[in-house]
Amino acid sequence: MNNKQRTEHHLHLRVRELTQLFNSLDPTPFLNKDLNRSVETFIESWALGHAPDCQLHIHIHFEEFSSDGNAQVLVKEAIHNHFDYKVGLVRSELKEMLRQGRISLMIGIAFVAACLIGAEAVSHYAQGSIRSIARESLTIIGWVAMWRPVQIFLYDWWPLARRIKVYANLRHATVQVIEGHKP
Repeated sequence: MNNKQRTEHHLHLRVRELTQLFNSLDPTPFLNKDLNRSVETFIESWALGHAPDCQLHIHIHFEEFSSDGNAQVLVKEAIHNHFDYKVGLVRSELKEMLRQGRISLMIGIAFVAACLIGAEAVSHYAQGSIRSIARESLTIIGWVAMWRPVQIFLYDWWPLARRIKVYANLRHATVQVIEGHKP
């Protein structure tokens, strides 16, 4: 078991009222509502600035709070549900990107093989500078065709994997509602 203590980070978000947290065009109940895009972006930007395995604490200060329900539970569940949903969205995006990468890789390998075979054939049938130009051109074009799958598997997937970790961390963040505080 790892005895290493997780680093803690605190975000203090100040709003006038509960409705400012949520997308006003979303008709679903609070627990399933989308966060206001500005609030979502603010929380995400803050969380992305920290290690994905740190302990996150979100403190929401309300100037006015008029609700018959339990604000703490309502806001906590809404935020956790929102980022749980975001985990699923980004996982689907990553899965689709990797599928596209596999297809691109198969096409790229077939195209590189065809280009290299063509380059070898040109070297047997052509003479002089035409042979050199054709051979080098086919070789370069074949390897350029591998650019997209290489980009996906070396660079494009890991930012999505990091966002999944950050969103997963946010769906377990400690959320505290502080009522009656003037921002």
